[in-house]
Amino acid sequence: MKRTLLILALLFGIAIFAAPFATKEASAHVGERGVVCGKVAGGYYGRSIRGHPTFLNLDAPYPRQPFTVVIWGEHRHLFGQPEKRLLGERICVSGRIEAYRGVPQIVLRSPAQLKVER
Repeated sequence: MKRTLLILALLFGIAIFAAPFATKEASAHVGERGVVCGKVAGGYYGRSIRGHPTFLNLDAPYPRQPFTVVIWGEHRHLFGQPEKRLLGERICVSGRIEAYRGVPQIVLRSPAQLKVER
């Protein structure tokens, strides 16, 4: 029992202190939970698109972005106007890394998933 708890504690500790991925590394980690960091190079609020998504493109503007952050309309109020407020900022986002049309992304549902590096 003690050994099992020790193993779980070590695994949990490793997960907490794992190094973040650069945006260009994220595609190798699709399906995993992780932290991805990059500079917001562009953003778009799709108010007329179904689901009202906000897209933040990291390290290069659309359509050359190596990574996208998605905030669906139901959670947008938690982030204000991130496509304006975060433009030019270096951010780190955490969550499950997914891919949409070959571009890795993380969907944000909570401000706790977002950290602005100053």
